Amino acid sequence: MKNLGKILIIFLIPHVIYASIKASLDTHYVELGDTVTYSLSISGNDVKSPNLQTICGVDVIFSSSQRSIKMINSDITKTITFSYQFIPQKSCEIKPVELEVDGVLQKSNAESLKIVPASVLKKNADFSLILNSEKKEVYVGEPFSVTLLFKQKEGVGSIDSKFVPPSFEGFWLKEQSKPVSYREGVYIVTKIVYTLAAQRVGNLKIPKAQMRIASRANMRDSWGMWIPQVKWKTYYSDDLNIDAKELPEGVELIGDFSISTKIDKTKINKNEALNLVVEVDGNGNLEDIKSFKPYIDNVSVFDEKMVIDGNKLTQKMAFVADDDFTIPPFKLKFFDTKTKQIKTIQTQKIDIKVTGVKNTPTLNIKRSDTTKNEPLKVVKTADTQNSYMVVLLAFLAGLACGIVAMLLKSYRFTKKRKSLDTKDPKVLLMKLLPYKDDKDVQVILDIIENNLYSNEKKVLDKKLLKEIIKKYKL
Repeated sequence: MKNLGKILIIFLIPHVIYASIKASLDTHYVELGDTVTYSLSISGNDVKSPNLQTICGVDVIFSSSQRSIKMINSDITKTITFSYQFIPQKSCEIKPVELEVDGVLQKSNAESLKIVPASVLKKNADFSLILNSEKKEVYVGEPFSVTLLFKQKEGVGSIDSKFVPPSFEGFWLKEQSKPVSYREGVYIVTKIVYTLAAQRVGNLKIPKAQMRIASRANMRDSWGMWIPQVKWKTYYSDDLNIDAKELPEGVELIGDFSISTKIDKTKINKNEALNLVVEVDGNGNLEDIKSFKPYIDNVSVFDEKMVIDGNKLTQKMAFVADDDFTIPPFKLKFFDTKTKQIKTIQTQKIDIKVTGVKNTPTLNIKRSDTTKNEPLKVVKTADTQNSYMVVLLAFLAGLACGIVAMLLKSYRFTKKRKSLDTKDPKVLLMKLLPYKDDKDVQVILDIIENNLYSNEKKVLDKKLLKEIIKKYKL
């Protein structure tokens, strides 16, 4: 009877079926950019969670789990379904997953996934991404434009989106426009223009741009109920291949340029600063242009760092001299993209007149023409001693006058140094230029130059200016 009771208990109490792992895909054929869901359904009492970070060589972008219990003919089935979403980049074979279930190592089945060509209906898709270039062949350093278009069908919304711009390895990104949106048929188009320049010779590739779009989707749970889900789909542009060619020998610049100079005057006073600006306009690799600072005998030339603003390069210079001089032409040699020839352009030379120059007179010493070499005779008189005394007194008086004159000159020089005219901006500019490496001096110089040449009316920091004058004993 005891054994019969045990048998009855066994049959009356439901029991759990054998442990198992089953892998599945929601689809086995996808287009590039589609989201795929990989599921592992594990049956058993003691289940360890799988740790899947990547599938088919790409990261898992979303994961979830569901539990269910079913009873069929007194058998209890406990199942946990782990779901993983990923965006495959290529066809692949998903290898079996091994897990310990109820103390026993179990293995899932393998699954295969294939990437198929995009549908012929892609042109009418809700979203699309297009990348194109105005040129397929360029010279190293030659600027060219790449346009990115993102099209979204009117009335089609999304929960979220993530844009991954193309990488420009091997190119200089010279400029990027702001996004501009406009209507084109049934689409809203967003346009971005990149201005690039090749860094090296060879076939350079601009990889695909990506736009990930999240939309709502529904799927059935283990009970057959519809549950809301978020499904991601990635839209890709095409790749771009750019053939970069080497510039002709002896040329570092390429584009279409013009060069000019602006000068405030051609006649200056001695030790007065002459200000000049070199301007280069055009489309090309302006950043590779070197300083235009010239070397001129007996002329001090102070140059500032070149500034590039869009398609214009400017460089400011100041010239200080004691005598007339000539500023030589500024030259620019480049490969002209229009004529496909090497071209050299230059400015005109500029003659500068310096006033207040004093020519040092030539000292001419004339010797008397003596035909006889007569001995020097000293005639002694009764007043010889008095003559010595007069000479001594005259010497002492001259010495005293010289000392007084030196003291007066030193006083006037000191007074002159202390009386620097800070109200004359040009004089102040000339005096401060030799110390332009000092940050405080550069602040004052910037204000003076902007007031002189940009018609600004900024006020100088008098306290800072006073400290600079004291520091450099101006």
